[in-house]
Amino acid sequence: MPALSAESRAPRSEGVVVALTKAGRTKIRYPAELVRDDGTRVTVRAPWAAPGVRDFGFVRFEPGDVFTEHYWRDRWFTVKEVRTAGGQLKGWYCDITRPAVLADGVLAVEDLDLDLWVSADGTSVLRLDEDEFEASGLSARDPGAAGAAARALDELEELARAEGLTALLT
Repeated sequence: MPALSAESRAPRSEGVVVALTKAGRTKIRYPAELVRDDGTRVTVRAPWAAPGVRDFGFVRFEPGDVFTEHYWRDRWFTVKEVRTAGGQLKGWYCDITRPAVLADGVLAVEDLDLDLWVSADGTSVLRLDEDEFEASGLSARDPGAAGAAARALDELEELARAEGLTALLT
C-alpha cells in the first residue's frame, strides 16, 4: 500500500449552510466552507453574505470581506474574524447565541441579540445591542438562557480585554 501524501491527508473542504435565527425566524442563511470541526468547535469561512455595505460606525462590512466564523457546541457565543478581501484584519464580531448545532450540512445558530466588537488592534471593545436584548423579553420567557447569554458576553469582554480573542481561537 502506498504511503499517503501530505495532500491526501489534508482535510477536504466541505460546504455547509449557516442558518442564523432570531426570535424564532430565519435572519439569514448563507453557504460557507467547513474549515474545521473538532467535535466541540466548528469553524467555517464565508464571504460577507448580506447585500451591499453595512456601516456600523466603528467598522464597515462590505462585499469582498471574508469571515472566518467559530461556533461552539458547548458555549453561548460565536466569534467571527473579519478580514478585507486583501487579507487585512478588521477585527472580531461576536454574537451571543445558543450553542450551535451542525446536522445534515446545516449549521444552526440562534442569535440572542447581544454582540461584542473587538477591533483588530484590541484597543476598542464594544458591547452592542444590550437594549435589544432587554426588549426581547428573553429574561421573562427563558431566564436560564438570558443568564447564560449575559455571562457569555461578560466572558468574551473579559477575555478580549485581558489577552485578546486569538487565544480562544488557536
